[in-house]
Amino acid sequence: MKAWPVFAILVIQGLLFLAHWFVYSTFIAFWPGLAPAGTAELRIAMLVLAFSFVVASLLSFRYSNPLVRAIYWAAAVWLGFLNFFFWASVLIRLAWFAVRISHLVANSAAIRAPLAATIYTIAALTGIYGLINARIIRVRRVAVHIPDLPQAWHGRKGVLLSDLHLGPINGVRFCRRLVALVSSFHPDVVFLPGDLFDGTKGDLDRLLSPFHQLSAPLGTYFSTGNHEEFTSPALYIEAIKRVGVRVLANEQVVVDGLRIAGVLYHDSSSPLHMRAALSGMRPESLENERTQPGILLNHAPTRLPIVEQAGFSLQLSGHTHGGQFVPYTWITRRIYGRFTRGLHRFGSLQVYTSTGAGTWGPPMRVGTRPEIVLLEFI
Repeated sequence: MKAWPVFAILVIQGLLFLAHWFVYSTFIAFWPGLAPAGTAELRIAMLVLAFSFVVASLLSFRYSNPLVRAIYWAAAVWLGFLNFFFWASVLIRLAWFAVRISHLVANSAAIRAPLAATIYTIAALTGIYGLINARIIRVRRVAVHIPDLPQAWHGRKGVLLSDLHLGPINGVRFCRRLVALVSSFHPDVVFLPGDLFDGTKGDLDRLLSPFHQLSAPLGTYFSTGNHEEFTSPALYIEAIKRVGVRVLANEQVVVDGLRIAGVLYHDSSSPLHMRAALSGMRPESLENERTQPGILLNHAPTRLPIVEQAGFSLQLSGHTHGGQFVPYTWITRRIYGRFTRGLHRFGSLQVYTSTGAGTWGPPMRVGTRPEIVLLEFI
C-alpha cells in the first residue's frame, strides 16, 4: 500500500478514537454514579466501536460476503449515531457551563444527569429519523429550458439518477426499487453522473442486474464518479456496459441534434485535464459548437467556467449528497455554495446538482433528502 493511503487511514482512525473518547468521557462525567463494572464495560465497548468503521471499510475492499456486509452495516450505522452523540456531548458541556455561570438553578447538580439524558435522547432520535429518511426516495420534477433545443427534444423526459452507492449497504433490492421507480416514468433518456457503486468489493453484475429491465428509447448514459475510481475503474465500467448502459469516458454522442457528453472524474479534478477532455469533444467547426446545445455529465459541480466555455448548456452532477446529514450540510455548502443542490445558473450554463439516491458511510440523512430527478425539456 502507498504511503498516502496509510497516512489517511491513520488520521481518520485517530479522529474517530478522539471522538469516541470525548463521548465516553462526557457520558461518564454526567453519570458519576455508574458502577465500576459498568464503566469498564462501556470503556471496552467504545474502544471496539472506535476501530469498527475503519476495520469494516478495509474488509469491504477485500471481501464480499454476508458477514462482512453485516459488519460494515453495523459499523456505518454506529458511525452515524456517533456523529449525533459527539455533537450532543459538545452541547451538554456548553449547556452545563451556561447553567453553572448563570446561577439560575439553585441545585445545579440535580439537573446534571437529566440534562445529559435529554440531549442524548434527542441525538438518538435524530439518528433514527436519519435512518428512516434515507430510505424514502423523493421524486423531484424540474422543467429545463435549453436555448436552441432541437424541436425533437421539446416535451421529452429524462431522469437524473446519481450516487446510488451500490455495495454493502445499498444492495440489489435497493437498485431494483430505484429502477422500478425510474421505469414508471417512462423516460426518454436516463443520466447517471457517477458513484453508481460504492467502490467496495462485490458481485457487480448482480448489483446491476435490475438495469437489464430499464428501457429508455434514447439511451442510458453514465460517467464515472470518485467511488468508481477508488481502485480499478475498468472493473466497474465493464460491468456497467454489460447491462446496456453507455459509458461516456471523455466522449460525447449526438442524439437528435443534442450533444450528450461525459467526463471521467479524475480528469474533472484538474483544470488542465478538464479543459483537454472537453476540447477533445468539440464539434469540427466553431459554428456547430455555437448552435448545437449540449448536456455534460460531470460528477461534481466543479470546473463550471471551463464547461461554460466549452459550449455546454446544461451540466448534470451529484457527488455532494447535499452534505447528507448535519453538520456536514453546512460544510458542503461552504465548499460548493449554491451549486450544492438544485438547479442554478452559471453564466450561459445551467447546473443541476442532485442530492443523490443513496448514501455513503452512515445510511442516514438529516437535513437532506434522497432523490431522483425527472427532467422535463421545454
